[in-house]
Formats: sequence, structure tokens, C-alpha cells
Amino acid sequence: MNKKLRLLADLIAVMILVAIDQLTKSYAVNSLKDKTPVILIRGVLQLYYLPNGNTGAAFGILSGHRVLFLLIATLVVGVIVYALISIPDQKRFVILRVLLVFIAAGGIGNMIDRFMLGYVIDFIYFYLINFPIFNVADCYVTVATISVALLILFRYKDEDFKLLEKELKFKKKREQDNE
Repeated sequence: MNKKLRLLADLIAVMILVAIDQLTKSYAVNSLKDKTPVILIRGVLQLYYLPNGNTGAAFGILSGHRVLFLLIATLVVGVIVYALISIPDQKRFVILRVLLVFIAAGGIGNMIDRFMLGYVIDFIYFYLINFPIFNVADCYVTVATISVALLILFRYKDEDFKLLEKELKFKKKREQDNE
């Protein structure tokens, strides 16, 4: 697949994932807000609309720092876009691309909430362990980030990192030559 088609596929995947996240949040607002939780697995998992939304990060830390979160999310998504443009078209990097798409989609999904509402809509609750309430975008980011860490630790070797570094340096040199 040529680079432009691959990037288009990445963009379409991000848009689909963001749409899924936003649709689930719309469902939460319309079906769960000011109502009793929907029990999915008794004593384990329920859909519970978090009143007043989440103005912080994970576990409510840095609550009320909307602009900071928007800036960080924009920076992270920008770095991911750069990485997606730069990653070599090789089979061994396909899973990395997919995971980066999920992280970008999660960041954008929560960024939309923060920008439009001033808070993030959370509604998935693991009652069994009293885990903080979260949403689909959080799932994207958390699972994909852990998976990237596992890839780095257990799958990718030194030659993979050297290839990525070489590609990034080559891309940077091409950009400088075009200026």
C-alpha cells in the first residue's frame, strides 16, 4: 500500500473510532444521565453516568485544568501523526501503527468533550473493584499504550529501533532539503 493510502486508512480508522466513542457518550447522556445504573454483570460491571463529568485526568488528578489537557492532547496527537507519517511500510510495524491510531482516537475523543463541554463524559464502571468511572476513549488509550509498552519490551529488537531512527532522520533531512 502506498504511503498516502496508508495515511488515508489511518485517518478513516481514527474517524470511525472517534465516532464510536462519541456515539457511546451520546448514549450515556441520553440514556444514563439522572437514571439508575444499567447492570451489565451484577456486582461487576455497570453503565453509570458520572454526574458533573470528569474535569481531571485519570483518577481525577489535576481536576479543572482544561487548557492544559487540551494542549497535552494536541501535542500527543501531533506526535502520533508525525510517527504515522514516518513509520516505515513494513509488516513488523503494522501493529504499532494500529495501536497509535487507537491512542490518537482516544485522545481526540476526550479532547472533543473537553473542548465542547469543559469535561469528559464517563460512564463505564467496574463496580467489583470500585475502579474509577471511564469511557471508550479511555479504553482505547489505556489498552493501546500498555500494548505499545509490551511491544517495545518484548517484540521489537535493536534493529527495529535503528530502522525507525534512520527513517526519522531521513524524513527530517528530506524536510530540510525541501525548505
